[in-house]
Amino acid sequence: MYDVEAVRIQFPALAAGTAHFDGPGGSQTPRAVADAVHHALVAGVSNRGQMTKSERLADRIVGDARRAMADLLGVDPFGVVFGRSMTQLTYDFSRAAAKQWHPGDEVVVTRLDHDANIRPWVHAAAAAGATVRWVDFDPETGELPLELVTAAISDRTRVVAVTAASNLLGTRPDVAAIADAAHRAGAICYVDGVHLAPHAFVEFAALGADVFVCSPYKFCGPHLGVLAATPALLETLRPDKLLPSTNAVPERFELGTLPYELLAGVTAAVDFLAGLAPATGERRSRLRDSFEALETHETAMLQRLDNGLELLGNVTRYGRPVRRTPLVLFSVAGVNSAEVYRRLAEANVNAPAGSFYALECSRWLGLGDHGAVRAGIAPYTNNQDVDRLLDALADL
Repeated sequence: MYDVEAVRIQFPALAAGTAHFDGPGGSQTPRAVADAVHHALVAGVSNRGQMTKSERLADRIVGDARRAMADLLGVDPFGVVFGRSMTQLTYDFSRAAAKQWHPGDEVVVTRLDHDANIRPWVHAAAAAGATVRWVDFDPETGELPLELVTAAISDRTRVVAVTAASNLLGTRPDVAAIADAAHRAGAICYVDGVHLAPHAFVEFAALGADVFVCSPYKFCGPHLGVLAATPALLETLRPDKLLPSTNAVPERFELGTLPYELLAGVTAAVDFLAGLAPATGERRSRLRDSFEALETHETAMLQRLDNGLELLGNVTRYGRPVRRTPLVLFSVAGVNSAEVYRRLAEANVNAPAGSFYALECSRWLGLGDHGAVRAGIAPYTNNQDVDRLLDALADL
């Protein structure tokens, strides 16, 4: 059901011949998304309103994007907030939430997470006089033990911040169980879904998340961030905003004029994902079928990569979680990871090296701030891409 060559032809950038394994940092863009951005920019768009045609177009673009993200994540469109990035949205949310905290309150963060789901909470806790409780992961397996998370939660916990999928190791923790533990303590569960959303069908309710954040540019869309929550939860928060700006949810969290052209690209990206496999019905249903086909394809590509790395023999793999996204973090014996990155680039293979902002994770693995080489599978990855990466590593 998954025709990778039919998918690849929709990405103009692939014509340059580069094998892209840098999708976890930002995927390539299909033509339909670029066209949607272009059309919005030249269509005659004004600030949102209902009086003029261009005002109504802007309003429709925003509404379409909210509905598209609602279909992608299984949420209420009125709980979808757009922002410059996941980092910005998390800082904004944490500051608003911390207004209700008191000295002695606690927040729980994990060393498995991207720093964007750590540092905003650390800073917010410091400002409120709250305590930060850290949860470690197993550096050998890359797993985040549920019992360690639950042990860190108390009746003073206000927020449990956890990743749905590690952007460094691919680990997919048991978010539903973590959220359940948070809720029993009266806390909210804030889930970083940036690395999960490109690879799996997200069911907000089943995850148990109170807040789910992601980045469309990781799933073939434009550069911005999305925060999804129940409108009821958003109603309880009072972010700082300009006096004349609306206090309605979700707009009260969207400071300034939205990037209409990028929102048009978001809708196009979700529609693109919904068409990855032959399917009929409502968009949410088509997304489910497409992600099922995508996961089968990406699992096959990951298995091919895993097998090839095993055969090389001089490659050290980091973390082997049971449930993972199609990502591999590795180093090559005797070769600095930055040098591996450079040599792969010379072979026209993009597999960068670094900590990728998962600084606590990289340090806990013993890799310091420089990290290792990361190769991620994307919807457009094919057998030839994987083989080119393996051949380039063999040449080292």
